[in-house]
Amino acid sequence: MSRPIVVTGTDTEIGKTVFAAGLADLLQASYWKPIQSGLEGETDSQVVARLGGLSSDRILPELYRLKTPVSPHQSAAIDGVRIDADALVPPDTGGRPLVIEGAGGLMVPLNPSTLYIDVFARWRLPVVMCARTTLGTINHSLLSIEALRRRDIELLGIAFLGDSHTESERAICEIGRVKRLGRLPRIAPLNRNALRDAFAASFNPGDFR
Repeated sequence: MSRPIVVTGTDTEIGKTVFAAGLADLLQASYWKPIQSGLEGETDSQVVARLGGLSSDRILPELYRLKTPVSPHQSAAIDGVRIDADALVPPDTGGRPLVIEGAGGLMVPLNPSTLYIDVFARWRLPVVMCARTTLGTINHSLLSIEALRRRDIELLGIAFLGDSHTESERAICEIGRVKRLGRLPRIAPLNRNALRDAFAASFNPGDFR
C-alpha cells in the first residue's frame, strides 16, 4: 500500500495547489487539505478537483473550513474556534495513494503551541517540498530543508515551480543534499490537459513511490 505524501512549500502562493493537483492526477491519488483558510471563490480542494480531474470521492473533506484567508491560527481565532492539532490524522483511503497539502510554509502556526511542521513530524510521512525559482528561493529552500532534517522528516525531494533558473536549482540541491524531482513551468492557459502534459514531461511517477 502506498504511503500518503505530504506536499508543503517554502512560502505561500507559490503554486503548491497546482502541483498537488498534478501529482494527484499523476499518481491516481486522493487529495486531502486538512485545513482550508479562506472560503471566498474556489477552495484548494475545488481547484485540485478541477485541474486534477478528481472525482468527488477522491476529494476528502477538510477537517477545518475557516472563512478568512490568513494563517490558520488567526483564521480560526476570527471564527471563534481552536484547531486541535491532535485531531489531524491522515484518513484511510483503502489503499489508494493520498496527497496531503499543507498551508503556506512549514512554520505556519495552527494554534499558539503547534506549527504545521510539528504535525508533519508526528505523521512520519514523506514530504515533497515545492520551491519557487525566483530570487530568494535559495535561502528559503535551505532553511526549510534544515527544519525538516532537524525533525527527522523524510524529504523525497524538491519540486521547483516557475521559470527555469538552473544555478539556483543546482545550488539548492547540492548544498541541501536533496533530490531534484523536476520543475513545473508556468502554464498558460492553465487547465487539466495542459497540467497533465506538463507534469508528465517534468516528473517521474517512480520518484513519488
